Amino acid sequence: MLQKITIDQLKPGMFVHQIVEQKGKLSITNQGRVTSDAIINTLKKRGVKTLVIDTDKAFNPNSNADSSTGAVASPSAVKQTASKSVSFDTELARAVKLHEQGKAIQHALQKNLQKEMPFDGSIPKAFSSKLVESVERNPDALLCLTKIREKDDYLLEHSLNVAILLANFAKHLGMTDNEVNELSYAGFLHDLGKIMIPDEILHKPGRLTDEEMDIMKGHVQHGVDHLLETDIQPHLIQAVAEHHERLDGLGYPQGKKGDEISMAGRMLAIADMYDALTADRVYKSGMSSQKAFSILMSEAPTRLDMYLVQQFIKCLGIYPVGSLVLLSNERLAMVMHQNDSPLTPEVKVFYSVKQGHYLTPKDVDLKTDKSLTIVKAITASDYNIDINAFFERSVYV
Repeated sequence: MLQKITIDQLKPGMFVHQIVEQKGKLSITNQGRVTSDAIINTLKKRGVKTLVIDTDKAFNPNSNADSSTGAVASPSAVKQTASKSVSFDTELARAVKLHEQGKAIQHALQKNLQKEMPFDGSIPKAFSSKLVESVERNPDALLCLTKIREKDDYLLEHSLNVAILLANFAKHLGMTDNEVNELSYAGFLHDLGKIMIPDEILHKPGRLTDEEMDIMKGHVQHGVDHLLETDIQPHLIQAVAEHHERLDGLGYPQGKKGDEISMAGRMLAIADMYDALTADRVYKSGMSSQKAFSILMSEAPTRLDMYLVQQFIKCLGIYPVGSLVLLSNERLAMVMHQNDSPLTPEVKVFYSVKQGHYLTPKDVDLKTDKSLTIVKAITASDYNIDINAFFERSVYV
């Protein structure tokens, strides 16, 4: 399991997965084992402040380990590019079925909690593994579906979308296959307790009173209490318990602060907040990804982990797959694929703002088509567009 620590907490026998914060220039090329205090002192001299260790790779520093494995990787060396073994169109058909299956499983889990009945953890765990497999085949398909929402299904879709976001986020950070699966699983289960919150509070359009907020905050403990009756591993339940904790100690339910919050809990908090901000609800439209990113950055480093927020934004891209943009020719397009140029993704043009009607969809690679640029990110509600209908008619065909 990956764990964020300070340089003062680093000990011989630990395996360094990633440098998180450093001062000055750092020239380190490999991940590796910390075999001696000398290596720690070298890292300190090179300005390392915080880093990520892999507790699963801890070892006995007194063994005959090759000290040459003591070098540590820079974040850029760790980043892995998601492989695409199948086309977007091919994976989308499977992804749509997975998305519907996920909502059905969420509904069944919530009903079990309402009836105070335990559930078989193997079902959502196996489903989370299928999500990760889809991300490995082509991450764009499921990411696109996180933008296609039904307002009445927010409670079902939110945890499903968080699981998808975490699978992509964990892979971006270079986590092991097991860690990617576990984080996706935790995301899928993280908001189960909300089914126990009265609808008039859960779906209230205005600001909650202090009493109502206390009831709302109880959803975390409701979920944790239920998970404790299952065979789910304790560290995953811990991540679920921490998704509303904040680094300044002003989160809930325990008011944890700083290093008391696990890396998984920090990642879950970011994905949870992002999806909630961008989601359409019955009583409000979701905001653009860019506005959500701005809010996440404003919460860091006081409340959210700055490094992880930056990496989350880098993972999704400035214009995430499935988001909508206004182009310089007054046409709207959906982002279909990120490339190595974050400001010029591949898009599907589908609507004329000037003429106020839908167009025959056209794929455009903004990296090669220099005649067009993105003016700004927009939401479907900005132009009163039924994005779900467009998706079913022009993308999922």
